[in-house]
Amino acid sequence: MLDDTDRRILRQFQADPSLGTAELAERAGVTQATCWRRLERLTARGVIKGQQAVIDWQALGYAVEVSLRITLDKTVTRAFDDVLVAAREIPEVLEIQTFLGRVDLRLSVIARDMAHYQQLYRARILTLPHIADIEALMHVARIKSDEVLPV
Repeated sequence: MLDDTDRRILRQFQADPSLGTAELAERAGVTQATCWRRLERLTARGVIKGQQAVIDWQALGYAVEVSLRITLDKTVTRAFDDVLVAAREIPEVLEIQTFLGRVDLRLSVIARDMAHYQQLYRARILTLPHIADIEALMHVARIKSDEVLPV
């Protein structure tokens, strides 16, 4: 699927997505035209999905991160759909993951402090539909958080 040229371009692109095509091409050891065509092809094929700004939520005053493991009432046919729609409406929910097994969902939630988290938990999380069980895991430290792929 990917050749060595694609991999070199992707490694450099991941290292610094703000690079212009000329600088990216130089670092990857290809011509600017080749680099541009490869980036266009990788984007069209869905390998590159886009670029985004990564904002440090702690710098914005959020000090608490909690992972919520949620088990749904599976006797309700639309339980997954209903809870996903409702969870997406909570701005402090940064990530929603679904699973097969005892735990159905994991929500990554941020709050300014414990009082804010408690208010959020009572007013927004506990009111999510079709919840059978919730387990809260308080984040203590992030040891590794890396979206750079080994290409």
